[in-house]
Amino acid sequence: MTLRLSTVILPVDRWHEGGRAAWQRAEELGFHTGYTYDHLTWRSFRDRTWFGALPTLTAAATSTERLRLGTLVTSPNFRHPVTLAKELMSLDDISGGRVTLGIGAGGNGFDATALGQEAWTPKERADRFGEFVPLLDRLLTEESVTQQGTFYSADEARNIPGCVQRPRLPFAVAATGPRGLRLAARHGQAWVTTGDPKLYEEGTPEQSLAAIRGQVEKLGKACADIGRDVAELDKILLTGFTPEQNTVLRSLDAFVDFAGRHQELGFTEIVVHWPIPDSDFAADPAVFEKIATEALSQLG
Repeated sequence: MTLRLSTVILPVDRWHEGGRAAWQRAEELGFHTGYTYDHLTWRSFRDRTWFGALPTLTAAATSTERLRLGTLVTSPNFRHPVTLAKELMSLDDISGGRVTLGIGAGGNGFDATALGQEAWTPKERADRFGEFVPLLDRLLTEESVTQQGTFYSADEARNIPGCVQRPRLPFAVAATGPRGLRLAARHGQAWVTTGDPKLYEEGTPEQSLAAIRGQVEKLGKACADIGRDVAELDKILLTGFTPEQNTVLRSLDAFVDFAGRHQELGFTEIVVHWPIPDSDFAADPAVFEKIATEALSQLG
């Protein structure tokens, strides 16, 4: 399958002071999808400008025509399936069916306690995620849903007329553990990874590649266990969190080398961060645009 190149545009600029221009430029450069993070705030940006994901994507939908739009990723940390489904159905309608929902179990960052709750343990996050995804799937494919869950319930929740995309907008499930991979196999149209976080600071590119190869193999097993062909799932790599960090954007050659090695593992989409000065995602805009417009032709 031909490799696709996408970008993630963090919601750090006021819409009329660079925000809209970034999304429109992403479309002009030919990116497949423009994603954004669905957080209340994030890491080093906690005391900096940060806007909401779904309003940002709605604005992007009305300012672009071809660019697909999505989250990387939405999580249960501060979302409920019933309200999220309504917002996603509306966004899919406004965009003309261009939305992908990246969805993951969430972490223990600022979002985890922003609503006043104690941060969930990894097991609690996995338990909630295991209930969140199937219910959201139902809410986006059925006109009326009633379900009583341990964590999430719905009582005659209606989503009429449903998504423009049928049977619903696609899910890109972020997962590396067995429970998450089973959810990706059963409910995902795509699978997302950032690599092995244990290797981010002290690992080598070779170790990272081996770890990601192992993740791909586990995804294949999860699919085989339910009789699904793993080739049906797109495989998305969000860059910036492997040992190479953001150096993959230092030059066209560096990116092509990195992307090619992961394309050989079966990845169908590589996502790079839109440059943000004075951050971990700083990059030369000219090099970034060169990668956007020339890299795919070298990768085949």
